[in-house]
Amino acid sequence: MHSQPQPQPKAVVLLSGGLDSTTALAIARAEGFAPHALTVHYGQRHARELDSAARVARAFGVAQHVTSTIDLRQFGGSALTAEIDVPRGRSPDAIAAGIPITYVPARNTIFLSLALGYAESLGALDIFIGVNAIDYSGYPDCRPEFIESFEQTANLATRAGVEGPRPIRIHAPLIHMTKAQIIRRGIELGVDYALTTSCYDPAPDATACGECDACLLRLKGFAEAGLPDPIRYQRPPLL
Repeated sequence: MHSQPQPQPKAVVLLSGGLDSTTALAIARAEGFAPHALTVHYGQRHARELDSAARVARAFGVAQHVTSTIDLRQFGGSALTAEIDVPRGRSPDAIAAGIPITYVPARNTIFLSLALGYAESLGALDIFIGVNAIDYSGYPDCRPEFIESFEQTANLATRAGVEGPRPIRIHAPLIHMTKAQIIRRGIELGVDYALTTSCYDPAPDATACGECDACLLRLKGFAEAGLPDPIRYQRPPLL
C-alpha cells in the first residue's frame, strides 16, 4: 500500500513584484513550500509594481495572492510616499553611503507584521522576504540584525510562536548575496525577470527610468551576471 504524499508546508512570501522578492518566491517554491504571496499597496509612488506582483504570482501559480492596502502617504517622510524627488544618476559609492530619501520609515517592520498575521491565520510557520544587505541602498530594515530581531519578536508575540510545534522562521535567502548572484540563482530556478519591475519612478507606461538607485543596482547586477536585462528603459541606461 502506497503512503499518501505529505502536503507541502505553507509559507508566506512578501512579493513586491521586484527582482529580489520574485527570486525569494522562486527559492521558497524550490525549497518545497506552498507559497502564499502577500503584496502591500502602501501608497508607493511606483504602484506599477503591483501589476508586476500579480503577473509574477500568476506565473508561479501561488496558492493564494493577497494584496493588503495601507496608506503610508499619510506619514510621508520618503521620496516613495511624498512629493520628494527620487534621486537619479548616483554613483555606486553614493548609493552605498548613508540612508537615502527613498527609505520608507519602518516599511519592512510593517510588511513583516502583516506577513506574520497572514501566516498565523494560515497556520504557516515560515515567512520569506527578499531583503539584501550587499548590493542595496543602505536601508536599516534590510540588515541581518533586523531580520533576526523580528524573528525573535514573532515568536514572542504570537500564539503560533508560543504554542506552535516549532518556532516561526523568517527566511531572508538573499541577504548575503550580490545582485548578480541573486539574478543567476533566479535564472537557475526559471525566473522570467521580464515580469518584474524595480524602478522607483517609472513612466506612465511602466517603462523604467534607468537612473534611480533601484534601476542602477538592477542594471549593475545584470551587467555583472553577464546577462541582458529584459525590461524596457526610457533611455539608454547610465551603466
